[in-house]
Amino acid sequence: MQWRDVSDNWTAYIPRILTQWPGLNEAEVQSLDGDQDAFIDYLSKSKGEDRVAAQMELADWLMGGEPIDVTMDAQNDNAQILSSAENVPAGEDTLSDDAKFGAENANATPVGRT
Repeated sequence: MQWRDVSDNWTAYIPRILTQWPGLNEAEVQSLDGDQDAFIDYLSKSKGEDRVAAQMELADWLMGGEPIDVTMDAQNDNAQILSSAENVPAGEDTLSDDAKFGAENANATPVGRT
């Protein structure tokens, strides 16, 4: 993942950051508002290590993929809904009643009977 992804979804990433670095203060992490330099400074100070070591630790963490809990976070709902229109077949109106495209009102046939 890229830092831009983390910064754009900062509030969704905070629990993941706190899992990775449990010694960090949640309120202070939240106040950094996705600023990478400020996060590296805070990480290095809180761990008592130099800035380069904190940068390397962050780079290692960024090598992982975007966690599903971030992808499914409520702040991303509208984008997920809008992108779902890409899966609607040609000719189907995304805002139309689904009843005419399926059998939502039909009774289900009992198992083993035709």
